[in-house]
Amino acid sequence: MTHLYSIAHSSRQGLHQFLARQSSKDFQVDQVIGQAMAIRKRHPNMGCRTMYDLMQEVDFGRDLCERILLNNGFRIRRKKSLIKTTISNPWLRYPDLIKGLILTGINQVWQTDITYFLSSNGKVFFIVFMVDVYSRKIIAWSANDHMQAEANITCLQHAIISRNISADSKLIHHSDRGGQYGDKDYIALLKSYQIRISMCKEAWQNAYTERINGTLKNAYLYSWNIEGLSDLRRAVRRAVHAYNSEKPHRNLPGRMNPMAFEKHLASTKKNTHPIVEIFNYEKK
Repeated sequence: MTHLYSIAHSSRQGLHQFLARQSSKDFQVDQVIGQAMAIRKRHPNMGCRTMYDLMQEVDFGRDLCERILLNNGFRIRRKKSLIKTTISNPWLRYPDLIKGLILTGINQVWQTDITYFLSSNGKVFFIVFMVDVYSRKIIAWSANDHMQAEANITCLQHAIISRNISADSKLIHHSDRGGQYGDKDYIALLKSYQIRISMCKEAWQNAYTERINGTLKNAYLYSWNIEGLSDLRRAVRRAVHAYNSEKPHRNLPGRMNPMAFEKHLASTKKNTHPIVEIFNYEKK
């Protein structure tokens, strides 16, 4: 009788332990999903793997966390590009100065590009981004309902002011060969600060801004109800802030966000800063 009681007691104890473990696991899954929902409010289309880097006190590993989120409806879908924004000017003969270049700090290479945005009511707008290649920070932007060069000039002016660029900065400005970047006033502004002009032949050779175009539109802007130009400008400001100050970047040390990385650089010695090598597509 005592033996049977011991078996029954052991079975009940094992059941309680199993239920406790299951309850704990369910709680942890709920915590992961709850945190993911909160993150998606700020970063509407952030990938599951990236969200894991923002989560706190998660007992699951990255791969399991990603599977949990994918199985609970957090998979994202990307929009396809439908509108061409780069009309190359064959007369622009500026060389590509950045392929294979070694960077040791910010304000050595900026990349810029223009992309379209299709609003919820079918209007087409255009956004210009300027990116510091070393820190991956979006340093300026401009949103408009046209593709004229004045929008690019405005973006460049904001970048120069925000980064306190002087004539001896030795900065390289890199873009595709779109007509806006060959505009005489745009070229004159670059030359007035002795900024060297670099241009690529193909859009994919402008990879840093091409990637950010997709991230800002697909991970943020297309998740919000944007109808007019004022809506778009508010949304871009919000998205740029989220990208710069919170979103982990896989190519920065410790997956820091760009603002945290630049703050880290300012507090450490230059000879300890990481080296960034720009891909050389001509190297065999």
